[in-house]
Amino acid sequence: MSRPAELFPLFAGLETLEGVGPKTAKAMAGLGVERPRDLLFVLPHSVVDRRRRASLREVMLPAIATVEVEVGAHLPPRTRGRPYRINVQDAETDFQLVFFHARGDYLMKLLPPGTRRLVSGKVEFFDGMAQMVHPDHVLPPDEAGDLPQFEPVYPLVAGVTQKVLARAVQGALTRLPDVPEWIDGPLKAREGWPDWADALRTAHAPEAAGDLSPTASARQRLAYDELFAHQITLALARLQARRGKGQATRGTGILQARVLAALPYQPTAAQRRAVAEITADMASDQRMNRLLQGDVGAGKTLVGFLALLAAVEAGGQGVLMAPTEILARQHLEGLQPLAELAGQRLEILTGRDKGAERAAKLRALAEGEIKVLVGTHAVFQKDVFFNDLRLAIVDEQHRFGVSQRMELGAKGAAADVLVMTATPIPRSLALASYGDMDVSVLDEKPPGRKPVKTVLITTQRIDEVVAHLARAIAEGRQAYWVCPLVEESEVLDYASSEARFEHLRAALGDCVGLVHGQMAPADKDAAMARFVAGETRVLVATTVIEVGVNVPNASIMVIERAEIFGLAQLHQLRGRVGRGAAQSTCLLMYQAPLSEGGERRLTILRDTEDGFRIAEEDLAMRGAGDLIGTAQSGLPRFRIADLERQTALMDIAQSDARRLLADDPDLTGPRGRAVRSLLWLLDQDRAIRLISVG
Repeated sequence: MSRPAELFPLFAGLETLEGVGPKTAKAMAGLGVERPRDLLFVLPHSVVDRRRRASLREVMLPAIATVEVEVGAHLPPRTRGRPYRINVQDAETDFQLVFFHARGDYLMKLLPPGTRRLVSGKVEFFDGMAQMVHPDHVLPPDEAGDLPQFEPVYPLVAGVTQKVLARAVQGALTRLPDVPEWIDGPLKAREGWPDWADALRTAHAPEAAGDLSPTASARQRLAYDELFAHQITLALARLQARRGKGQATRGTGILQARVLAALPYQPTAAQRRAVAEITADMASDQRMNRLLQGDVGAGKTLVGFLALLAAVEAGGQGVLMAPTEILARQHLEGLQPLAELAGQRLEILTGRDKGAERAAKLRALAEGEIKVLVGTHAVFQKDVFFNDLRLAIVDEQHRFGVSQRMELGAKGAAADVLVMTATPIPRSLALASYGDMDVSVLDEKPPGRKPVKTVLITTQRIDEVVAHLARAIAEGRQAYWVCPLVEESEVLDYASSEARFEHLRAALGDCVGLVHGQMAPADKDAAMARFVAGETRVLVATTVIEVGVNVPNASIMVIERAEIFGLAQLHQLRGRVGRGAAQSTCLLMYQAPLSEGGERRLTILRDTEDGFRIAEEDLAMRGAGDLIGTAQSGLPRFRIADLERQTALMDIAQSDARRLLADDPDLTGPRGRAVRSLLWLLDQDRAIRLISVG
C-alpha cells in the first residue's frame, strides 16, 4: 500500500521549510521532529498574551506587555559589563529598554532615536523604574500585523528557538492536504469536533489557557485520531491473528473433572467464568488471543492449568512460560500436585538444561511424550520443537511486547495464546497495551484467603517491629523484610539490604536469610529455597520477591521506607503474604514527615485490597508511563492523547475500530480509504504492513 501523493509535502525533508537549515533540522530531532508532518503534532504548552495596550499603565507589573513607543535617547554603558539602556515613551508614561552585551551600532539600526516602534516583552520595576529587558519583539508599526495577539509557546531543545519553531510549524500548516474525514459522522457531530485541518490550525493558535486543555474540542479531536489509529493497528493485528487458521481444540473435560474433584475447595464464580471463556475460544477454529487479568491471589494458576488440560484432552500439548527461572520453577512446584491429580507428566525447560539431559527432553517434547511444559524464554530457541502445540500461556505479560506475542504464536503453527498478568491494569491502559486481545478478569478471591491487615508505622519504631518479629518466629511463623531500592545503584541496594540483614541477624539469630539483585542466580535460588523449606525464618530482600513467590507459611511482610515505593509495587509485595491459614500482617514503615503523595498512597493501601481500585488511583497519581515503566511497557508513545484524562476516548476508539474492520476488513470502502490516510499521517507502519498482507 503506497502513501497517497497528497501527503508527500508533509513527508519531505525539514530543510524544505522556510528558515530551517541543516543545523536546525539536526537540532529538531531532539523534539522527535524529522519531517514537516512531525511539527504538526508538537503542540504549544502555553500561550503568551501579546494584545496591544495603549500604555504600561493598563498593566499590573511584572507582566508581559505590548505597547507602541517613541524611541528616545540611547545611554551606552560607561564601564564594561554594564547594560545598554534606551529611553522610550508610550502614550502615557516613559520606561527603559535594557540590553546586556549588545552592540551599539546594531541597536541604533533596530531602534533609531525619534522613530516609533512596537515593543513586546516582560516589564518589571527596578529601582523604581519600569524596564523591559531584552524585548522579545521590536517591530516598525507597519509590520505590527506580523505579531500574533496570542503567541503559542512550544517545547524546545538546544539549538531551536521559539521563533524558528513557530515559523517552521506555520510552514508545515500551509502544507495541510485536503483529506477525507475518517471519524464516524454521528460521533463527530455528537462531540462537535472540527475537521482535521481546522483542528490542527486551532491547536496551534490558542487564545487562552482553556485552548490548551485536553478537553478543548480541537485537542480532543486530535487525541481521538491518535487513539483511533492505534486501535485500528491493534484491531488489524487481532484480525490477522484470527485469519491465521486456528485449530479447534475441544477438551473432553475428563482430566479437568479429575482435578476439580480432588481439590479441597470450590473454584470461584470468576474462575469458572474464565475457564468457560478460554475453553470456548480454544474450541473455535479461530486462534485465541486472550488476556487473563487477575488480582494478587485470585487463582490464575488453576485457571491456566485447566486450560492446559483441555489442550491435553484434545490430544495436543501446552506450554506455560514465565519471565524468570525462579518463577518457572515455582510454577512447576505449584502445578506438580495438580498434574499428579490429572495423571500427567510435567517437565521444565530453562537455560540451565544442558547436554544429554536437554537432548532427552527435546526428544520427548518432539515425540509428544511431554504433554505440559513449563519454561522460560528458552522455549523460544530454534531447536525446540513440539509434536502438536495447541496452547501457549505467557505469565507476567508486561515483560513481553506485541511482537513477542506474535513470535510465540508462530511456534505452534496455530497455537492459541493466553497471557496471564497479576498486575491489575486500569481499563485505559489495558486497551492501549492489549487492545488486540480479548480479556477475562478474575475479580474474586478464592475462599479461605483472609484479608491482610495493613498497618502504617514510622521508622522510629523499628525496635518494636523487631520485637514483634521475634515473637512471631517463636510461634513458628515466617516473615519477609523488604529493603528499599536505593536510587538506581545496585551497589547501594546491596549495602542497604546487607546492613539490615546484619542488624536483624544480631537481634534474631541465624534464622535470617538474604536475597538481593547482586547475587548470582544460583545463590538467589538457594536462598529462596531455604526460606521456602522453612530453614530461614526471615528473608531480607530487595524487590526480587515481588512477583509470584509463594510461601504459605509466611504471614508477615515488613516494607521499609514504604513511601518511596509505587502503589502497584506495594500491592504486589503485600500479596506475598495472606496465602496460608494464619492471619497475615503487612507493616508499612515510613520515614516521617510524609509528603502529600506518600500519605495518599499509603492510606489507599491501608484502606483497600482491591487491586483494580489501587491501579486506577496509581494511574491518576503517577501517569501512564511510570505505571508500568515506559521502557519495558511496550506502551505506545502518544504525542497528544493523554491516557489519564482521556480514558473515555480510548473506549470509543476501540469499539469504533473493531466495528469498522468488521464491516470493511480491507479498508477499501470510503471511510476505510480515509482511515488509510490517517494511518500514514500517524506513522502506523505496522498497520500499513498488516493491510498490505491482508
